[in-house]
Amino acid sequence: MGMTRVGVVDYGMGNLYSVAKAVEHLGGEACISDQADLLASCDRLIFPGVGAFGDCMAALEARGLTDFIRFAAQTRPFLGICLGMQLLMDSSSEHGEHAGLGILPGLVLPFPKEVLEDGQGQTRKIPHMGWNELHQLMPHPLFAGVPQNAHFYFVHSFYVEPGHSDLLAGFSDYGFPFCAALAADNIFALQCHPEKSGEAGLRLLGNFLTWSGN
Repeated sequence: MGMTRVGVVDYGMGNLYSVAKAVEHLGGEACISDQADLLASCDRLIFPGVGAFGDCMAALEARGLTDFIRFAAQTRPFLGICLGMQLLMDSSSEHGEHAGLGILPGLVLPFPKEVLEDGQGQTRKIPHMGWNELHQLMPHPLFAGVPQNAHFYFVHSFYVEPGHSDLLAGFSDYGFPFCAALAADNIFALQCHPEKSGEAGLRLLGNFLTWSGN
């Protein structure tokens, strides 16, 4: 059996090198591309992202990738990371209202002002940046061997509010519990960056390389 080919979606907005390096470290073959036909030849897809939601949707549309991603997310193991998770939702209120890919029901929202104030005159910083615990809410093949409450690395100013509670696979806390992981069929998505999260993150990515999807 050959190496598993992992397509890494390149739309000009994401730290693709560290994702590809992690995949290769784990024995997979990373194929970074913005071409739908090339990505379609891969066994599984990683959809990373950093930056502003509206800009990323425009970049996906400019490359003709929106319909492909909707199709790919239904047909093979699919991992969304950070903004790549947020873009799967219906819409975002980051810098105005923007429609998302609408693959999963839910909204992308700013951290509420009241949770950022702790009542002692201290303000939690935005973006939420650094290590935080990921609390697993369901058994999932991608969580195999990942300790409950393991620390993962986060950098984000907005969070996902899923439309259905059964999509919620894990949460973290930043003044209030927010969605840190989503799971639906062959889609798994994380607000944190597994490629920057040490052993726990590599374990999760390694599980993704062998996961057949549900």
